[in-house]
Amino acid sequence: ANTGATVVVLSPDDSKACPTAALVASNPYLVFARIAQMLVVSEPPLPGVHETAVVDPLAELADGVSIGPHVVIEAHARLERGVSVGAGTFIGSHAVIGADSRIAANVTIATAVVIGARAIVHSGAVLGADGFGFANDRGTWIKVPQSGGVRIGDDVEIGANTCIDRGALGDTVIEDGVKIDNLVQVGHNVHIGAQTAVAGLTAFAGSSTIGRRCMIGGSSAIAGHLTIADNVTITGMTGVSRSIREAGVYSASPLM
Repeated sequence: ANTGATVVVLSPDDSKACPTAALVASNPYLVFARIAQMLVVSEPPLPGVHETAVVDPLAELADGVSIGPHVVIEAHARLERGVSVGAGTFIGSHAVIGADSRIAANVTIATAVVIGARAIVHSGAVLGADGFGFANDRGTWIKVPQSGGVRIGDDVEIGANTCIDRGALGDTVIEDGVKIDNLVQVGHNVHIGAQTAVAGLTAFAGSSTIGRRCMIGGSSAIAGHLTIADNVTITGMTGVSRSIREAGVYSASPLM
């Protein structure tokens, strides 16, 4: 009632108290996001390859690609139309980055990682490092080779300093529209379903399967080889040690 704003976006219930112009919507936050996308427009990077970048002659760069200073792109990597790559990023051999994706500075994309279209990968992310696989031989740890890959769908956003490990045999999979915050650990052979959102400091142990449209609160931990159903919300700082078979909201520390 005391706002000094010229116009307010709000719900029908709140509009009765609004003394100024109002855009009334059932989902005001979504409408605000759409408006902000129109008002906050960043300049697209200029196409071209910076003179300090190291691009293997066998790499494939489509039209409109922008490569920043000190980027390294290995043989047989493929960057599709309109991809931009920030300074100091490494892209390994046979990696694929889909059209109009934005890779920030100092990202590591390892060999054979596949990223879909319109992805956003923030600085410090590491995609395709070895999974944590070791066999114990009478007290000595023997490394299990990690020969799988990482497959990331369209419209995925990956936060700063997040790590997504490659699979041991099959691939680690992030489906379309997944949003991952900063400092998230995704272990080998994890599968995260489409449109799931994961808040910061969450850790997924190897071979866990997360359903579609889930919301995982910050600092949560998902044990390995578990299955989480579609449409599950896990509140912050929840430890999940058993599979969740039904949609709903789950909260505990730990959740047994």
